[in-house]
Amino acid sequence: MALELRTARVAGIGMYAPERILTNQDLEVLVETTDDWIVSRTGIRERRIAAADEATSDLALPAAREALRTAGVDPADLDLIVLATCTGDMGTFPATATIVQAELGARRAAAFDVAAVCSGFTFALDIGAQFIETGRANNVLVIGAETLSKVVDWTDRNTCVLFGDGAGAAVLQPCPPGEGLLGSVLGTDGSGACLLNIPGGGSRLPLTPDAISEGQGFIKMKGREVFRFAVEIMGEAAVQALTKVGLTPADVDLFVPHQANVRIIDAAMQRLKLPPEKVYVNVDRYGNTSAASVPMALYEAWKQGKVRPGDIVVTVGFGAGLTWGANVIKWGDLLP
Repeated sequence: MALELRTARVAGIGMYAPERILTNQDLEVLVETTDDWIVSRTGIRERRIAAADEATSDLALPAAREALRTAGVDPADLDLIVLATCTGDMGTFPATATIVQAELGARRAAAFDVAAVCSGFTFALDIGAQFIETGRANNVLVIGAETLSKVVDWTDRNTCVLFGDGAGAAVLQPCPPGEGLLGSVLGTDGSGACLLNIPGGGSRLPLTPDAISEGQGFIKMKGREVFRFAVEIMGEAAVQALTKVGLTPADVDLFVPHQANVRIIDAAMQRLKLPPEKVYVNVDRYGNTSAASVPMALYEAWKQGKVRPGDIVVTVGFGAGLTWGANVIKWGDLLP
């Protein structure tokens, strides 16, 4: 029996951001920084912060429910849940996707996490699409969700100004070849793993009292090196993904990059020769939400009518690992 040829389309999408807004002016009280310094270097003006009793799954669930609603899919019909996060509810295990599965009532769905940090959603989208393409699944929920505020050192002005919390989700379903996810490029350079990490909490450095007192459970970043990597890889990954599916930057209707830094986004725009109206940016309002960044931006772009059926959409993520990923999507119809 011949394998049915099909690809995966984004059939539904959703997002959620915590209620609390932390502005640059608020940060001026916490650390030695200024609004002008933060905006000029990152483009960030404010970010959302999860409540003390909000875990990553608490952010993922409303985003997932909105994606399911816009897809017209009942949780009971899900075959798979793939959740991209580096800030899981319970540390090492179990996967936060299992908690989301139970809360949704998606009893038929297998569920697992993907730990590619800021590239996580682009990885998870490609993984979910492959289950659709091979016929192993018909309804896949892909989520990017983070509570980075829980692992930020609020005395470190070089990192605490950058990150925020949020979640985004998409439902994938089969569609004919030539539509939906046309192709992806995923990459890793593990030699840069030391440039952006949380040293403590794993088997290399368990969180002993000494490690905790030394701040080893917080994000550590070599900013200049990460910036140089990001500037180079974002545009290059997009070009590679487009070339893989026989397209060029001129074919792009909307570019949805990881929202880490407006200067990095500007460099990618120049590399791709894209005008501002073809690039979606919301880093000023949410900061860097890691794996949640791309789906949150994609959702807002859709809600604002910036992406329409038939449009070519390119998403790009990059981050710790070092990792990067790019997806090329031919957008379809979604429920309002």
